[in-house]
Amino acid sequence: MNIIKKTIFSVLASLLIVGNIYADNIKIGTEGAYPPWNSKDASGNLIGFEVELADVLCKNMGHNCTIVEQDWDGMIPALRGKKFDAIMAGMSITDERKKVISFSQGYADEVASLAIMGGTNFGMQRDMKAISAAGINLTKPNSTAKNALKVIKSALEGKTVCTQVGTIHQNFLQSGDVGTVRVRVYKTQDEVNLDLTSGRCDVALAAAVAFTDYAEKSGKRVMLVGPTFSGGAFGNGVGVGIRQADTKLMKDFNKAIDKARKDGDISRIAIKWFGFDASM
Repeated sequence: MNIIKKTIFSVLASLLIVGNIYADNIKIGTEGAYPPWNSKDASGNLIGFEVELADVLCKNMGHNCTIVEQDWDGMIPALRGKKFDAIMAGMSITDERKKVISFSQGYADEVASLAIMGGTNFGMQRDMKAISAAGINLTKPNSTAKNALKVIKSALEGKTVCTQVGTIHQNFLQSGDVGTVRVRVYKTQDEVNLDLTSGRCDVALAAAVAFTDYAEKSGKRVMLVGPTFSGGAFGNGVGVGIRQADTKLMKDFNKAIDKARKDGDISRIAIKWFGFDASM
């Protein structure tokens, strides 16, 4: 009987040790190529809003964390394949993605925008000017939003619109909300920016802050046109992607986000990287 008890105790102790190892070594996947959400500095170190926020969230959870770099188009498969335990990569919370992974509560808003090169597409600038005052929420579009979509549909006709592959932006362009659009996709946002500035794209679609950050750092005349977009195909904010079975980790992240919001950490880090408070 004593031998059986010792065996059971040994097994339970081993499980506790394994659990603690997992809890103290959380791996978080990020792209490292979507500034200012996440990127790399001149030395190759990962930096950005989500890299700093991840550090705060891990401290709030009492976990040690490692940031793992991963190409965007393999992000969800890598999470499901257990290359890492969570995603913090500017990933919007959408119904489509929730079919295969779970999300924490949102920690930041990511409004999207069309962008062109300054000094080009004067007709598009003129047409878009009338609808650029307010953002469009596509969750339940009102008459103003529906009218704006009609204007955008006309403005994009015959133009090549560039965006990053596997994103909410590609989903929107191919949703039919603005008609049939000639879409060209790229592996990274950097490639989108380069082809926009080189003239291989007439227009590009991404997070508004991705364009403003690029324009500021590169000195290129990239300018936003039309309204900003949110809701619908654009999802409901950006959250931490987690495997559906990892309910304990989900609860930990949600509590950590609550604390970071109450402490003002999300607002502080967002203002540092975006220039405004993008916290939800």
